[in-house]
Amino acid sequence: MQLTAKASLPNALLISISTPHFKGDEAIESLAELARLVTTLGFKVVGTQSQKQSSTQKVNVLGSGKLAEIAHLTGNKGSAADEKEGENFLDDDPLSDMPSEIPSDGLDFACADVVVFDCDLTPSQLRNVENQLGVEVFDRTGIIIEIFSRHARTKTAKLQVEIARLNYVAPRLRETSTGDKERQMGKGAGETTLELNRRKVRDQLAELKRELVNVQDVMMDRREQRSELFSVALIGYTNAGKSSMMRAITGSDVEGENKLFATLDTTVRALYPITQPRILVSDTVGFIKKLPHDLVASFHSTLAEAHDASLLLYVVDASDASFRSQLDVVHNVLAEVGVQGSKKLLVLNKSDQLSDAQQQALMAEFPDAMMTSTRNPADIAKLHKYIVDTAQSDMIEEEVIIPYTAKGIVGEIRSTMSVIKEEYEYSHIKLTVRSNAIDLERLKKRMLDL
Repeated sequence: MQLTAKASLPNALLISISTPHFKGDEAIESLAELARLVTTLGFKVVGTQSQKQSSTQKVNVLGSGKLAEIAHLTGNKGSAADEKEGENFLDDDPLSDMPSEIPSDGLDFACADVVVFDCDLTPSQLRNVENQLGVEVFDRTGIIIEIFSRHARTKTAKLQVEIARLNYVAPRLRETSTGDKERQMGKGAGETTLELNRRKVRDQLAELKRELVNVQDVMMDRREQRSELFSVALIGYTNAGKSSMMRAITGSDVEGENKLFATLDTTVRALYPITQPRILVSDTVGFIKKLPHDLVASFHSTLAEAHDASLLLYVVDASDASFRSQLDVVHNVLAEVGVQGSKKLLVLNKSDQLSDAQQQALMAEFPDAMMTSTRNPADIAKLHKYIVDTAQSDMIEEEVIIPYTAKGIVGEIRSTMSVIKEEYEYSHIKLTVRSNAIDLERLKKRMLDL
């Protein structure tokens, strides 16, 4: 199976499998999210279909009637076209509340070129459906991994995505028509092509994991060097506006797009206007419902910035009616990777897309939250002040005596600490500074050596 669909096959039909544990609003929200994921890959969503099942683990994930209906929509290209179509094409569990721009009824013959399931399919399920429909079939995990693969920029992210991709691909490797007959010569003689491919994948995984460990060690060293500084981590659902907020509060050129997973690699910048001591802000990878476990595990190190942060800003798109469930996803993923922040703030972002009444209702529901719009300079200033005040609440204020003979120390203090007061005496300068305990202790030791 190819994870990247051909450019000539842009039209996607989305399939939701409704089960006793996954139905109603949850299924509707998840399918709408899948539509955004698929669109991010460049597909055009032409319609949706739903199938009611007791479980997604059945060998035949689609019933005969629903299979015939979908085969009709994909042009009757597979083996299902040779089977007698069911008499009833009506869905017994329709997703009638799906947005009107994604229709489920009145779809044209052969309107779809690919089919995407809003669930994970086993290798055998995937193979059976592809044979029955005669078109490329994707599941939710395959789509997410492909998006991650396209957006990975740093070496760390590329390694993490490749590990997740190989874990996904390994059980889906298939024997070629000649692979069962031909034996490989030389090393590995006696192995089929399939066996060799599987062994290559295992070897690749082992090498990638070793390389990732080395890269993570370097990242850990860098985090330790920054550990003395107050740090803020922007976390939240993908497309919540974290990158726009990062750009606004750091004055940086961090990429931000109205797409899912526009940001994949962790970015660290200093809060702007610059404070003394500096405050670091990190923009982390966004979350999503049903994030593949392999990706959660592989991106543990990417989320380490959040793990070590002094302040966690939970950024949500307040204009999205489903942000509460999205926030639950964020909490669950962070708990899974062991992220615990000492301080947290819920940021209700994109307030410019809300009416005054909606804003008031949300603030009544979340009284400790902050309502923001990255397009409003006053909101950014308010958030900046909150971050600075929070950082300073953890700082210690002390007086230090600097003799005039200690050249250069005053300049260093100004560049690393907040100078509250200066007094010039006959033989020394008395400074009242505010900083963290580690830097203050380091300064005291240095003064003793003068």
